[in-house]
Amino acid sequence: MIACFGIIQVRGRTASSVSRIACILNPKARDGLSVKQWDRFKPALREAGFKIDLFNTEEPGHAMDIAEGLCEGDHDLVVAIGGDGTVHEVASGLRGSDKVLGILPIGSGNDYARAHGIPTPKGNKFRDMQVAVDILVNGTDRRVGAIRVEGPPAPDHPSKAAPIPRSCNGEPETPGNLVRWSFLECDGGVTSVVNRMKDEGQFKWIRGQAKYTFLAIKAILKWEKQSGTIKIDLGDRTPVDLSGLFCMSMCQTFGGGYRVAPGARPTQGYSSLVMAWGLSKIRMLGLMGPLEKGKHIGKWGVTMQDAMRFEFGDVTGPPMFLNVDGEAVITTPATMQYHDDQITVRGADSIPNEVSGADGEI
Repeated sequence: MIACFGIIQVRGRTASSVSRIACILNPKARDGLSVKQWDRFKPALREAGFKIDLFNTEEPGHAMDIAEGLCEGDHDLVVAIGGDGTVHEVASGLRGSDKVLGILPIGSGNDYARAHGIPTPKGNKFRDMQVAVDILVNGTDRRVGAIRVEGPPAPDHPSKAAPIPRSCNGEPETPGNLVRWSFLECDGGVTSVVNRMKDEGQFKWIRGQAKYTFLAIKAILKWEKQSGTIKIDLGDRTPVDLSGLFCMSMCQTFGGGYRVAPGARPTQGYSSLVMAWGLSKIRMLGLMGPLEKGKHIGKWGVTMQDAMRFEFGDVTGPPMFLNVDGEAVITTPATMQYHDDQITVRGADSIPNEVSGADGEI
């Protein structure tokens, strides 16, 4: 075993050395298609030599409880089967333990899987299913960080109950606040409106990145101006016009493949902070094309910088929702703080934006 700069490279691993795995399946992921995809994955996993213990989630947050309960068990590998929301919950439950997180990405977004070099579905088909299974057998384990997010919990919504505290996330610094950990990204602005609309089932018949595109256009057209203040690391608190977006991320994409933080990777040891404030609706719409391709930095004042801490407050009007790994669970005022060495993830031997030698791969 070779360990260096957050990467644990295991040579010659076979399924027999990690023969019993726990699989946590979200039956509602990808608008219910996850169950059909799982029926295809299951025989491939068994063919690879795995013995499978399957756990189905029943409600939001349930995967956290299941994963936390597996931390003291004898499974060497705990596999999240679903999209970014399922991965977020399983990772939250495993955070701080020595368990390894595996991913079979059959959700709508799958951006955390992308960041670890794991192939994702194309439309309704998973053409590289065997590659994803092979990564579970013989992939590379990387120890990566996460962002601690704290703020008031999102209120009840007709289509989604308010999130509740989970012991795996730790205690808040301010009584009454909610703590969640972000492994992919946390964001706000138009993107938080998009996720509320997604929860309501708008454009439910559209799948993948196209759904987020239609939702974003509608959210921009309905956007109402607000102002607030931000503070980055040890800098001064600064007033901003919140018409735009921000994203604090350790991964390059979210929203089903939008390259919001171009060049970011989960092994970088800090977060990448992307901000765009004071944009007109025309410019917000105009950013969508460049945002998809990662060509937006520097356009109309869009910035990207390294950051360890971000504070968001003093919002006029109603509190702004903040997404944590694609779920609108926290509102302003909020703090986001990067912490290194939080979880081990099994991914491909090479991940996007990983520079040979810089991350310690031998």
